[in-house]
Amino acid sequence: MLPISLTMAGVAALINIWLAIRIGQVRAKEKIMMGDGGNKLLVARMRAQANFIENTPLFLLLLALVEFSTQTDAGQSQWWLWLVGGIFMAGRVAHGLGMDGTFKPGRHIGAATATVLLLGMAVYAIALPFLPHPVNITTENVSDEQ
Repeated sequence: MLPISLTMAGVAALINIWLAIRIGQVRAKEKIMMGDGGNKLLVARMRAQANFIENTPLFLLLLALVEFSTQTDAGQSQWWLWLVGGIFMAGRVAHGLGMDGTFKPGRHIGAATATVLLLGMAVYAIALPFLPHPVNITTENVSDEQ
């Protein structure tokens, strides 16, 4: 099981729904059912969701593969992946709020966290097959030698 990846995928789905609802609110208020109608707020919210969709699938894929590749023999995931996933998702919320001016620094915070974390996870994923892996001593290994 990949508990971190499963949790973050669920969180990502909720964020995507939240972003879609925010778009729908502007569409309903401004009576724009197709396209953006030249409405700057609608364009900003649409871009926030598009940016989410552009970045999040790659992040989730990398997260799942790294989680799978770094699990212990007991199936335990690495604690730091919770932190990385949480920061990425918080950055995506900040980006959504920043795009429409609700939280101005959010756009830059979200863009920076997505870029840095995607880059970091990509480099780690590329390096992981070539890194030495510690040998996990289990009770089966000890009892076999006796």
